[in-house]
Amino acid sequence: MTSNTGSKFAVRKSAWTVAALLAVVLAFTGVVDRPSEAIAADSLKRALVTFAAARALNGAISAAQGTELALEPAGVGVVLSVGQVLDPINDLVERFSSVMLVAASSIGLQNILLRISSTVGFDIALFVVALWLVLATWSPWLQASMPWARRALLVAIFVRFALPALIVGGDLVFEGFLATEQQAALEALRGVQADITEINDEAPEPLSGSRTLMERFSGLIDETLAAVDPRETLKQLSDRVADASEHIISLIVIFVLQTVLLPIAFVWLFVEVLKGIGSRLAGRV
Repeated sequence: MTSNTGSKFAVRKSAWTVAALLAVVLAFTGVVDRPSEAIAADSLKRALVTFAAARALNGAISAAQGTELALEPAGVGVVLSVGQVLDPINDLVERFSSVMLVAASSIGLQNILLRISSTVGFDIALFVVALWLVLATWSPWLQASMPWARRALLVAIFVRFALPALIVGGDLVFEGFLATEQQAALEALRGVQADITEINDEAPEPLSGSRTLMERFSGLIDETLAAVDPRETLKQLSDRVADASEHIISLIVIFVLQTVLLPIAFVWLFVEVLKGIGSRLAGRV
């Protein structure tokens, strides 16, 4: 029985030693940092592109607020306002822009913290803690400090590798479940922005009261040839706006997941894994 207990104790000591050495190797070689840095850079780029698309859509809506289309040529008859069609999405786009600014800032902060945690100072600190653990594990004079050395190693591993782990894990979830939907939603927003810009460019200028009868008649002919009934255009735009609202909600959900919920979930999971490993290796000895 004593021999069996001693054997388990030796296995646990070896396992702690291997864990400490592996953490040091991963830290100094940077095999975890490089992919996480590339992923973080791509995430920031996606957030900035989406934020730019939201601002462009917001600008197009603002420019179209006063645009009016005549139901009949030469401004005679019912006048339809593009702004009325865009009112339901206007406030949503402004809030979406704010969400994307926060999301981009959050991802930018992750980039900064990732660079800080991968500096030589953190690697040296991890090395010192790992050396302390190895000495406390195998040296009879430092064996009393072994529990503290184990806790210190787990904390050092968390500080050094938690951010790369959550970035890589979040990217796996994004690429597996969210990337296609995010790209489709972004393209839909760009399409709506292009439609609104086209309507703004094609909207007729207000008629001047000083125009002559011949100029009015010429304008009447030009407008008739261009478009007699803009109602179908507005209906199509209304449908696109309704679809865009759904895509905006989807983008908000995606970036809230990516910048808030998934990081919290992966940090919690990382902590639980470290606690589980520490408890298992510590055993009852």
